[in-house]
Order: sequence, then structure tokens, then C-alpha cells
Amino acid sequence: MIKKATQEELHTLAQLAILLWPDHTLDELEDEFLEYIEKEDATFYIAYKDDISVGFAQCQLRYDYVEGTSSSPVGYLEGIFIKEEYRNQGYASRLLKECENWAKTLGCGEFASDCELSNQDSLVFHLTVGFEEANRIICFTKKL
Repeated sequence: MIKKATQEELHTLAQLAILLWPDHTLDELEDEFLEYIEKEDATFYIAYKDDISVGFAQCQLRYDYVEGTSSSPVGYLEGIFIKEEYRNQGYASRLLKECENWAKTLGCGEFASDCELSNQDSLVFHLTVGFEEANRIICFTKKL
């Protein structure tokens, strides 16, 4: 079952998200997600098997330029994660479909995402579910 997340599920979301973004704390993620869950142009979905949360997706509208797109706003997959023991069972595809449908209802004609250059699993997922690669970049920083 895929369910749109509510404020009551912030802790569940954070517990899933910490597995994807381990450099954060649960409190940081809950605070960030509370800010987003209250916006009309952002949403979260949680995948359940029976009563067990097995994954989540975060999506929002982006109004700035999104690489490879020609319209605005663009629906954007900010993050998607499925617990390892539940992968390859269709949960990620169903979460993505909910995000795409949500973006369509808000008038989006395009949907985008990204992944790290080194994340081969994410690249394969994106290509498998119909994304086309738009560009590759390497970002640089320098301390001043």
C-alpha cells in the first residue's frame, strides 16, 4: 500500500530517510520534513507492506531551471528509498507513480530527478522507470 504521509507519520519518514541520508539526525529530518509537509508544493509518500513501513519518496515542485526540462514548474523526485529486504518488489515504482500523479494534478508536464554519479543502483532504477539522462556534472568547492 502507498499512502500520502501526514504530520503524524513524520517520525516514520525520518526513520526511513536516515537510512538514505545518514549524515543527518532524526530530529533534523523531522524538522525539515515538517516544514515541507505543510507546503502545497511538496509531499511525501510512504510504502507499507501490511503495517510495516518499507520505503518513502519525497517530491516537490521546482520553479528554477531543472536540467533537461523546458517548462516550469517541474515535479522533482527529491529522494526515494526502499529498505533492502523489500527491494525489487515494485515499491519504488509505485512510489514514483504517486509522485508523478501528484505533480500532474498540480499542472506539471515534466518530472525530473538526479542521483550521484557513483550511485549505480539509482542510475539503473531511474533508467528502468523511464527517466532519460539529461546531463552529467561534477561540482567543485573551494575554501576561501
